[in-house]
Formats: sequence, structure tokens, C-alpha cells
Amino acid sequence: MTNILIWGVGGRLGRTLLSCIDASDNANAIGGVDKFADATSFNIPIFSGVSDINVKPDVIIDFSRADAVYDILPYAKEYGIPVVLCTTGYTEIHLDYIRELSRDIAIFKASNMSLGINLMIDLLKKATNVLGDKYDIELIEYHHNIKVDSPSGTAITIADAINKEMNNTLVYQHGRDNSNAKRDKRELGIHAVRGGTVVGKHEVLFLGNDEIITIKHEASSKAVFAEGAIKAGVYLAGVKKPGMYDMSDLLA
Repeated sequence: MTNILIWGVGGRLGRTLLSCIDASDNANAIGGVDKFADATSFNIPIFSGVSDINVKPDVIIDFSRADAVYDILPYAKEYGIPVVLCTTGYTEIHLDYIRELSRDIAIFKASNMSLGINLMIDLLKKATNVLGDKYDIELIEYHHNIKVDSPSGTAITIADAINKEMNNTLVYQHGRDNSNAKRDKRELGIHAVRGGTVVGKHEVLFLGNDEIITIKHEASSKAVFAEGAIKAGVYLAGVKKPGMYDMSDLLA
């Protein structure tokens, strides 16, 4: 049984993670960190910050905010606790700090914790190797109407994975407003749709002469991200060795 401390437990994904852990056979939530959460509404101890924590988890799973790494990682380093980072929006400064701390502790980081999305990315790499030089590639991502960033972090991860297979020769074309030129062969079109309560949908089209091949993934609830985070947490708790880990390690 892997004992988990949830950072950002009061958020939507933090609460979903707690529910999924409660239903899990191999994970146990022993506490949560969230200075804004109402402790009386949870069935686990809630800590407002690092100084309040009085439990010893096997792993920390973070669904809070990017700047929280400056609290989480020093604490994790002090006690030798692996960390799963599920937050997006990291700057290069954040990423440098994360890489620096990974010399001392095991850190698992992924822009999307869904196993399905990461399997999709693996399939896209293979498809790009076969089709990339002959087909036009377009990426469409769909999210709910309160999502503020565009394109999504997952869309960027997908685009980067495709581009890497093309030796980073593709140029990202974000929409085509006011464009008055034909499509360049080296474009990778990226388009964002916002509306309703769409949890997340990502679709990649390989458009060739007389045929279209589509690879897509759609999440119908946030539970898919929580379930992936639990799998990552259980995996990382057994790793022990410091370093950076991601979904490719888990899928392998």
C-alpha cells in the first residue's frame, strides 16, 4: 500500500484524486496540503502548509499550482520523498529548479496524467515516422469554456512529440486568421476550441491525397487524470533513485 500526500487537495483535481485513492486497492491518502481548504469537509488530515505536516508519505502528488514547487521540493528533499508533479504552467525558471532538485529526489512530471493520452502520443510518433513527409498534419484541441490557456499544455506536448520525430523541422501555425497564402508543407496547424463542459479532447489529422487518418483521445471526466497520477505515484514510490521520470517510464 502506497501512502500518498495530496498537495492542492482542495481543488477540483485534488478532490477527484482523493476520491480515486479512496476507491483504490493499492494506494492510501494520509493527508492533504491546501491553505484554502475547509478541513472539516475532508476525511483526512488537512495541513495549511509545510510547517504543519505531521505525516510521512511514501510519495507526494501535486495538483496545485506551478509556484508550489518552491514549497514541495525542499520539503521532499529534506525527508527523501518522491514527488509526482501534475501541474501545468511551469516557466523555464520553474523547470530549471525542478531539474536541479531531481538530482536529490525522484520527480515524475507529465503535462497530462492520462495513460490514454500518453499512449496516443506514442502512436503519433509511429504515425509521424510513416506519414510525416507525405501528409499534412493538423492538431485540434477542445476544452471547457473556463479554460484560460490556449493552446493546452497537452496540445503543446503532442506537437513537440510530432515535431521531434520530424527532426524539429515543423513550424507551428496557430490558426489561420488573416492568412492569404497556401499551406506550407512544413506547417503543423494547431487549433483551439473552447465551449461547454468539455473535459479535454485532442485530435491529430494526417491529411494526404485522397485519405485522412485521424488519431484522437477524449476524456469524459477528470478521473482519468487522477487514475494516471495514482499509477505514477505507486510507480515512483518503488523507484527510490533520484532523477526525472515521465509517462514513457511508466508505460515501459
